[in-house]
Amino acid sequence: MSKTVLIIEDNEDNMELISFIMEKAGYRFLKATRGVEGVAMAIEHLPDFILLDIQLPDIDGMEVARRIRVSGANGTIPIIAMTSYAMLGDREALLASGCNGYIEKPIDVRLVVEQIRAVIGDSA
Repeated sequence: MSKTVLIIEDNEDNMELISFIMEKAGYRFLKATRGVEGVAMAIEHLPDFILLDIQLPDIDGMEVARRIRVSGANGTIPIIAMTSYAMLGDREALLASGCNGYIEKPIDVRLVVEQIRAVIGDSA
């Protein structure tokens, strides 16, 4: 049975690319384009892992991660931040907010599945 990923991303092009990559890698996916929607979907669907954009139109990704971690959505769901934030200290701040991993945008389509699997412990 394939794993399900919740993709929380407001940029349509990024959502299309990430969805395509996840589908080709054998994952099912759910999509949210806003942070609050992503938190609600995480609680409702309990995905196997979450790919989280940090710059969202309503609440930022760090707040999304914090809310998921204190919700009924199983605080152990791996959350991987995918962001163009590359400032000193951002990676640490993302990990402190509850993210398990960090992938910089633009993503490398040849490596991203390998990067994700390393964080979620999936050897598929």
